[in-house]
Amino acid sequence: MGLVKILVGYVPTPEGEAALEAAAAEAELRGAAVLLLNTSRGDAYVDSRYANQAELDAAEARLRERGVEVTIQQAVGTGDVAHELIRAAEQNDVTLIVLGLRRRSPVGKLILGSTAQRVLLESPVPVLAVKVPTSRDD
Repeated sequence: MGLVKILVGYVPTPEGEAALEAAAAEAELRGAAVLLLNTSRGDAYVDSRYANQAELDAAEARLRERGVEVTIQQAVGTGDVAHELIRAAEQNDVTLIVLGLRRRSPVGKLILGSTAQRVLLESPVPVLAVKVPTSRDD
């Protein structure tokens, strides 16, 4: 068995930053490498979740500063982010997926579905779901 790998679904948002921080901490604890995956939904010409090069460079630098080996994969997705994450986990033999969560209303979850819920239910490996701390969580 090779180096342990952790997959982090990264987007340049507070949720993505929380996931990156949790992935870095897990990588340090486990002596693991991180596979950072950033993908677009592919359903719009401009997607704020699709990181630019400066954002990817900053994320990579934060991991490397902590001594974590990192590989970055970025692609315009098929519109199914959960599928992209699960496929990346299977193709890269990862042992853990780390996701950031955002607060959504029950109606919002019902109408729009939930990428995180699908990953939690369909992932072949454990999933660490991280939420952004709010002032109430302190």
